[in-house]
Amino acid sequence: MLGWDQYVDLLKGHESILAQTVAPQDEQLRADLLRQFAMNLSQGYFLLFQADPDYPEFVPFENSTFLLQPNPDAVYYYTRVDGAGTYRVRGQRGTAPVVGLSTGARIIGTSDIPGQGFGNFDVDSLTIDAQGNFNVLFSAQRPEGYEGDWRELHPDADFILLRQFNYDWGQEQEVRIAIERLDRPAGSPSMRPRMAPEEVDRRMRDLFAYAKRLSQVGMGAVRRPHDQGFINAMHLHDFKDLGNGEDWPQAYFETVFDLADDEVLVLESELPEERHYWNVQVVDGLWNQVDVAYRQSSLNGHTARLAEDGMFRAVLSPRDPGYANWLDTGDHRFGMLIGRWYRCSSHPTPKVTKLKQTDVAAYLGDSTPRITPDERAVQLRERLVASQLRRKW
Repeated sequence: MLGWDQYVDLLKGHESILAQTVAPQDEQLRADLLRQFAMNLSQGYFLLFQADPDYPEFVPFENSTFLLQPNPDAVYYYTRVDGAGTYRVRGQRGTAPVVGLSTGARIIGTSDIPGQGFGNFDVDSLTIDAQGNFNVLFSAQRPEGYEGDWRELHPDADFILLRQFNYDWGQEQEVRIAIERLDRPAGSPSMRPRMAPEEVDRRMRDLFAYAKRLSQVGMGAVRRPHDQGFINAMHLHDFKDLGNGEDWPQAYFETVFDLADDEVLVLESELPEERHYWNVQVVDGLWNQVDVAYRQSSLNGHTARLAEDGMFRAVLSPRDPGYANWLDTGDHRFGMLIGRWYRCSSHPTPKVTKLKQTDVAAYLGDSTPRITPDERAVQLRERLVASQLRRKW
């Protein structure tokens, strides 16, 4: 094994990736990147040290602390698996609008080779009893004679991911979930063994590489729509390469925003007639979700206030525009707006219009609900409390 200082030396040079970003570069962005590295190291410990395919357990992946572009309505949990193994996943569904499981290989940041999704599915597709309990097996083939719920585990799969989307933060019952391996390899002890020095060494090296790789993934995610010309112009994206499809019918709308000090974006959209879940969020130029608890940096089908004509209109701005549907940039002038349509009857592409901040009232008038400073203070206080009442770990 190396000494601690030698492991830390593996971080040297990571900062050079700042040159890969399309965000305007200054000392603040550099500080944001260094903070992101620290966040990635914390997140990576769970993924690389606490996750083991022979002794699996769901560990925190993304949430309101690990901010590299999670859905702010969501908490994500991750477990390592062996594609040749057999696993039982059981739990209680809870009352969140969306609970899903997915399988894949090389989750973002863990490899220089791009990851692959093998399939996503909604837990509602499983048999759920009157108490909300579910029980599903994952394996390469359905065990002979087994008649319960089963999902295929691709031979190359090395993780299972849980996603839970909440509408009414802190009020909905959280999912409860557990996993166990049913066919631990011959010779493996029933209790998890102490980690050997050579294994610690391997994972330490992976951890310090993960800090850089994950940030590079985020920069690439912002660069893609930027280089495609979607700057202050919304478009749809499906991420089918990550396993989205009939079993996980989710479409995304997204744009890069690039604003001067006195500019804002007004977002306007029709809503699908049937809409199981939808939201919109603000991320920064490094693909971090803007502060979840202390900023109104996202809205969803529960928190958004619709106009009398049924339209959703919101204002992306660093300063309170006086409208209920404010999307706070968190003092960022460059970043992304990302939204989701999940199990919706249609996937509208919202319209975005760049305006001077002083022209917003004339443009919108009373076409969407306004809000007073006192009402805003209540709104933000309720968001802060609700964010903390949600399960995070």
